[in-house]
This record gives sequence, C-alpha cells and structure tokens, in this order.
Amino acid sequence: MDCFAAPAPSAPLPLDEALARVQGAYGAVTEPEEVPLRAALGRILAEPVTATVNVPPVAVSAMDGWGYGWAEAADGDVRRLTVVGRVPAGSVFPGTVGPGEAVRIFTGAPIPAGVDTVAMQEDCRAEDGAVLVPADLKRGANIRDAGEDMTAGSVVLTPGLRLRAQEVGLAAAVGRSSLSVRKRLRVVLFSTGDELREPGTEKPEGAIYDANRYTLAAQLDALGADVRDLGILPDKPDVTRAALADAAATADLVVTSGGASVGEEDHVKRVVGELGSVDLWKLALKPGKPLALGRIGATPFLGLPGNPVSAMVTFMLVGRPLVLRLSGAESAPAPRCLVVAGFAFKKKPGRREFLRARLATGPDGRPVAHKFPSDSSGVLTSMVEADGLVDMPADATMIHDGDMVEFLPFTGLFA
Repeated sequence: MDCFAAPAPSAPLPLDEALARVQGAYGAVTEPEEVPLRAALGRILAEPVTATVNVPPVAVSAMDGWGYGWAEAADGDVRRLTVVGRVPAGSVFPGTVGPGEAVRIFTGAPIPAGVDTVAMQEDCRAEDGAVLVPADLKRGANIRDAGEDMTAGSVVLTPGLRLRAQEVGLAAAVGRSSLSVRKRLRVVLFSTGDELREPGTEKPEGAIYDANRYTLAAQLDALGADVRDLGILPDKPDVTRAALADAAATADLVVTSGGASVGEEDHVKRVVGELGSVDLWKLALKPGKPLALGRIGATPFLGLPGNPVSAMVTFMLVGRPLVLRLSGAESAPAPRCLVVAGFAFKKKPGRREFLRARLATGPDGRPVAHKFPSDSSGVLTSMVEADGLVDMPADATMIHDGDMVEFLPFTGLFA
C-alpha cells in the first residue's frame, strides 16, 4: 500500500481528500475465521454466502385462509366449496384438491396439488363442511412461489458486509450454521498528557480526568474492534517512543488522543515520524484540526486531538471509515438527511464545520435542528445533548434560520 507525502503545515487537508486517502492507502488487515451464526452479529463477512436451497423450497401459502382452484370459484360473487382437508405449516396434503373443493391452509404451508389461489380467512365464511370464498380474487392470490425470496445457487450475501440481524437471519434461512468472518481488528489505545488522571483516582489541582480513552474505546467497541487500553502516556518522548513501538508490534491499529498538535509537550506526531511516517496532518475541519494519520513501522496509526469533542468528532468522521476499512468492511458513508435549521450561524470560509445540534419536530412536522449554544471543543455535555452534527461546507459563511441543512445523526456515526 502506498503512503502519501504529508501536506505542508500551512495547508490543512479538506475532509473529503483525507477520506479519499484512507480509501486509497488502507485495506483489510485481518484474517478470516469461522464463527457460529449466533456469534456473527456485527462481524465483517469474509466470504460470499450462496443459497443451497430455494426459499421457500416449494410454493406456500402467504396467509391463513382457504386454498382452492381459481377456475372453480369464478362465477358469481361467492362460491360454495366443499372442505376436504386441513394443511398446517410443516405438513403436506396427501392428495389433489379437485373441482368444487377447498382446504383449510395456514401461513407457510405447502400448496396442495389442484390449488392455485388462497383466500384470506377473514374474507371467507365456513358453514356445514363447506366454505364460501369470494369470486373476485385473482388467480395466484396469497401464494408465495418456490424460490420467490432466494433461489438455489444465487449469492445472497457478499464479502464486506457488516452483519446485522437481518443478514444473520438470511444466512440461517439458507441453512448456514456458521459464517466466515474477519477477525476482530486489534486496536491499542492510549491517551497522552501529564495533566490526565484515571477516573476514580486522586486528582491534584490542574489535572483532569481522562474521558477520551473511554469515549474512544466505546466507539471502537461499537465497530466490533478488540480494544486493548494501555492507559495514559506521560509527556516524555522516550516513554512515548517505547510505548508506541511496543504497541505497534502486536496491534492492527494504534490510536492515541492528544500529543498531535504543535506544542512543545506534544511529542506523539514527532515520535511517529521517527518510527515510521506521518502521511496526513491537520484537517481543514472544526472541531478537530490537529489529526495525524500514518504508520508506526507497518502498523497504521491514528492520532486524534486531545479536546474531548474534537476527539469524538474526528473519530466519527475519519477514524470510523479507517477502522471499517482495516476490518475489511465495504465502504459505506455515514447516513445523512436534510433538516430545517432552527438557528442562525456565521463563520469564515475555509474550514468545514460540524455543529452539534439536537432535533425537534417543527409545527409542519418536519425535523428542525437546534444548535448547541457553545462551539467549544472541550464541552463534552454538547455531545450528550445533541442528536448529531450539522455539516456546514468549507466555503459556506452563513446558515439562516429556516435554511435546509445536512444532518448526520449520531445513530449512524456510532455504528
């Protein structure tokens, strides 16, 4: 995989170009493994799944009702048919349903010979060994043909899918009891900074509790990664160098927060450059300008900002696609939708901004985004109170109250 030269420090990279580099420079690094179907949820499919059977295997009833030959009930408003049997799901009617006859049939039951139409039970009336069925049904009503859902030999699931409940169920429907999936991405996680303390410990004056490792670990867990949290690195170059080199030897990805800026105590970016390469540094983005992407030896490295909102947002926008790419998942942009701006906002051109906002239903029923009052990247409560991010393009300078804006829901960015 090719690496890219770092852009000039004076030219922060647009987000779309950074994402294009992620797509171009990184690919799957995890090997396949076979897991039971019950353990496949959230995993990345490694091999195609081919149907070995038709689903349904034979024509079946789509409803609880009465099955009969359509031509035998075509005269008048209703037709009286003699009931000759009952077909529950899982059983087979032993004979043929003849002219003027009907069978009681249930959802999923195989269609007997002589039957080509099923009338729903609520449209029929049974009386004295017979049933009255409507005569205006079309031939073939309420019958699912063999192979209507899937046909034997067809590829029903493709590699790169992140398996949801519906894909797991589909695999079961074609008889699979296990699936070949990618092994979980091994991620080593650090925070950096002498000011950080572990939650639950004493916090001297001037120190803060480390929230970033916990928010980032939760985001990585949601993507199915196997996270190894190695704690807080002090602002010491030698300690940072040794820790990152050791982590890279056993990880598929190393993630840090803090230490990627330009301060005298921010050593991570420089150490990564010494151990490998920094291929991307600084995004034309708010929040989250100081972001480093590169390699420690051959191991991918992602250095996120130290401010908690910046760390979360840049992970959503860049870290999530990187993790999915390394995990072997197919490319899928985060879902977004158009909503009404319930606020006015002005900015300078040049940086793309993602504004924290909550959604409410407007008087006309449309969703309205209400911006969080503070734009500070240190206000973690904004991420709790928001439902997602309003995407304001780099060249835009103004959002007016009532404008239509693009909105990225957190529900899509956390998974």
